[in-house]
Amino acid sequence: MTSLPSVVSRMLGFAAAKRGRALSSHSPQHDGERFRNVKPRPAEGLRKTLGIAWNVLFNKPNGTMPAAALPIDALSREQLDTAPDRSLYRLGHSTMLLKLRGEFWLTDPVFAERASPFRNVGPKRFHAPPIALADLPQLRGVILSHDHYDHLDRDTVLALAHSTGVFLTPLGVGDRLIEWGIDASKVRQLDWWQGAEIDGMQFSATPAQHFSGRSLFDGNSTLWASWVIVDNDLRVFFSGDTGYFDGFRMIGERLGPFDVTLIETGAYDAQWPYVHMQPEETVQAHIDLRGRRLVPIHNGTFDLAMHRWQEPFERVMGLALARGVALSTPRMGERLDLAAPHRGELWWRDVAESVAVPKAARGVRADSLCG
Repeated sequence: MTSLPSVVSRMLGFAAAKRGRALSSHSPQHDGERFRNVKPRPAEGLRKTLGIAWNVLFNKPNGTMPAAALPIDALSREQLDTAPDRSLYRLGHSTMLLKLRGEFWLTDPVFAERASPFRNVGPKRFHAPPIALADLPQLRGVILSHDHYDHLDRDTVLALAHSTGVFLTPLGVGDRLIEWGIDASKVRQLDWWQGAEIDGMQFSATPAQHFSGRSLFDGNSTLWASWVIVDNDLRVFFSGDTGYFDGFRMIGERLGPFDVTLIETGAYDAQWPYVHMQPEETVQAHIDLRGRRLVPIHNGTFDLAMHRWQEPFERVMGLALARGVALSTPRMGERLDLAAPHRGELWWRDVAESVAVPKAARGVRADSLCG
């Protein structure tokens, strides 16, 4: 049971605002007090912020959660151990399991039932992870994009502490892990455009347009980032959370082209355009990055916005088709070959719907997904 002092500490986070200062003193992303975006986000104001919170809590439209169970491909340890290199599995939301050079890497691990500081309150999962946390293989590394609850779950990280070789984080996020008890020798914190070579592979923290914080007073005390993974001739981009910005083009020019882009397509809304992308922007970001195959992520697991739960898939599919972008939509737990990604199926349409599919998307078949 969570103690009252622990709950208050999580909500207030008085000391957390100083997090990341030791490593960030020379970071262009840090202003001496907080991290910031290249292009400052317009001030929301308390009234607008409270209005958004009210809408999310009390004015949800129908259809933001699936009306039936999602199709999930259950995974076993044996399947993962025998899987070929360059395999990728969506475990939910932005949690991706990659097998590279015989070892496993996990992005933004969240196995909790809720994306929340509380066990019984907050957005609840639509589905269980395809594999139990205890059944995961040894991990060569965990890659973290930022510290929000739907991307960084404390209990999950602590459960992985002894079976993980290295934790790659943006500045300040690694300090959180160390505070939680993760061995500091396993933590590597990077600023934008910094890289780490591990087992002959290159991991680079790249810019994103977002924000951070896990309590009322620790906003932007840690950095946020996207990530580039290079394994010889394979290049993968992982967006984390981000709004659309000019940085995608720069990343594509400096580190692209990319064989596969894993880009957020979900939890968007016109009320928060600077920190999450509309599907049109997801497709444009993929093009800016010079990507070959787009895998839309940050969807299908948590109810975090006002749109229907399956809308991100429908919208990004139609937009990709119109712009000639190759798309992959694997089921949760379904293997995707990073060297030769398949299109995937329209699996979300197999789930009972409370709202009809938009007219513009009707008639689209799985074999029409570009590629």
